[in-house]
Amino acid sequence: MTEFEMLLGQVKKSVEYFVKCKVSPLEDAQDVLQESYLTAYQRFDQLKDRNAFKAWILSIARNKCNDYFRRKAAVLEIPLETAEEYSADDGRMGIAEVLAVRDHLERMADKDKEILYLYFWKQMPQEEIAKRLNVPVGTVKSRLYVAKQKFKESYEGSRRDGKKTLENEALRLRQKRENQESARSRWDRTMEGANMKRLPEYMPKYEITARTEEPFAVKWEELMGWFLVPRLGEELSWGMYDQPSGKCDHVYDMKVTGRAKVHGIEGVELTAREASYSDKKEVIERTFVAQLTDTHCRYLATIRNDNGVRNFITFLDGEEFMQCWGFGEDNCGNETNLAPKGDIKREGNVITTAKKNFLLDIVGRYDVTICGKTYDTVCVMDVQTYNNGVVSEQFLDKNGRTILWRRFNKNDWHVKHYGGKLWSEQLPKNDQLIVDGETYVQWYDCITDYIL
Repeated sequence: MTEFEMLLGQVKKSVEYFVKCKVSPLEDAQDVLQESYLTAYQRFDQLKDRNAFKAWILSIARNKCNDYFRRKAAVLEIPLETAEEYSADDGRMGIAEVLAVRDHLERMADKDKEILYLYFWKQMPQEEIAKRLNVPVGTVKSRLYVAKQKFKESYEGSRRDGKKTLENEALRLRQKRENQESARSRWDRTMEGANMKRLPEYMPKYEITARTEEPFAVKWEELMGWFLVPRLGEELSWGMYDQPSGKCDHVYDMKVTGRAKVHGIEGVELTAREASYSDKKEVIERTFVAQLTDTHCRYLATIRNDNGVRNFITFLDGEEFMQCWGFGEDNCGNETNLAPKGDIKREGNVITTAKKNFLLDIVGRYDVTICGKTYDTVCVMDVQTYNNGVVSEQFLDKNGRTILWRRFNKNDWHVKHYGGKLWSEQLPKNDQLIVDGETYVQWYDCITDYIL
C-alpha cells in the first residue's frame, strides 16, 4: 500500500460524506469523488506537510464540488458571467474577493433542485418530467418557473455592493431591532475592566522618512489584518481611516477571551466588536480562534451568523476558509520571525517582486512620525497574498507592534462595485505605488491604540 492510499483510507469516509452532502444525485457525487481522488493523487507530491492531508484533500473536494455546480449553472437561464464573477467579502484583512455564485445551487430546497436538475441538466421534456414525478404538466411548468426565480433571486440577493452585502445588511437590521441591547450588554460584561483608549475621529498627520541603516529583524506576533496578538490577556482598539478625507470609518475593540481548541489544535478565542465611528449603537460582534507558536501565527476558525444560525468555519473547510482567513502553504500562517528575504525590493514607490506565492517581506527601514512621536520601524509589504490586486504596507517597531498600516488597491481592482472608475481617477490625491509595473492606489489607513 502506498503512502497516498494509506492516508486516503484514513479520511475517505469524511471526504465521501462531505461530497455526498453537497452533490446529488448519488451518481454525480461519485463522479465528483473520483475527480477529487484523481487530482489528489496527481498532486500528492506537492503536499509538504503530510499531517495536513485531510484538510488538503477536503479543499480539493470542495473545489471539485464548486466546479460541478459551475458547470451545471452554465445551462441555467441566467446571465452566467456569474460563474466567473468575483465579489467582495470580509476576511482576515478586510475586503477580499470570492466567487459570487458557488453555493447558490446547494442552498436550493430539494424540490427546487430536483426540477432544475431534470429539466436543465438531464434535459428532459416537461411531459417526461410530469410522468416521472406523477404530476400534471401544468404543475411542472409552475414548479420550474418558481425554481428558476428562486435561483435568480438567490444570486441577485447576494451580489456585493462593496464592503456590505444585502444579507449582512439585513442581519444588521435584525440585530439592531432584536439583539442590540443584549449584544451590547454582553460585550460590556466581556470588556469590563478593559483599558481601551479612544481613537481620534480623524487620522493623525504622519510622516514616513526612509532611513539609511539596514532594516532590523523583528518578532511579529500580531494577527495578520487584525493587529491583536493572540495571547491570553491581550486587548486593543484600532480604527480604519478613509483616504484622503482621513475620517475614521469603523472602530474595532478586541480582546482575547480564553483558550479554545479547533480539531484538537489549541489556540485562543478572540472577540472583535465593530462599530461605525459615527453610530456606535450598531454593533457587530465577531468571534474567531487563532494560534500563536514560536514560528507562526494563524487563524484556526471563524464564527459567523448566517440568517440567525451560528456557522463555524474552520481550517478544514478548504476554500471557504482559505480564501478569507487562510495564509501560507497548507495554512501554516504568517511567519513571526521576520527578516529581509529579498523577495520584494523597493526603491522609493517602485516595487519589484520575485515570481512566487506568499509575497511578504521587509523592504526597508523608516522613521514614522505620528501623534508627536517618531518610531524607528521596518516596513513589511504584503503583495497579493490574500487578494489579487491588493498590496499593504505595515510599519512595525522593534517590539513587533504596528505603528501604521496602509492598504493600496490595484488601479482596476473591483472598480465596477466602486463607481466604475479607476482608483487613480477616484482618489487622485492619494499616494500611489508601482508594483511590477502596475499602479496601486492608497485606499485607507489603520492605526491602533498602541501609539496613543
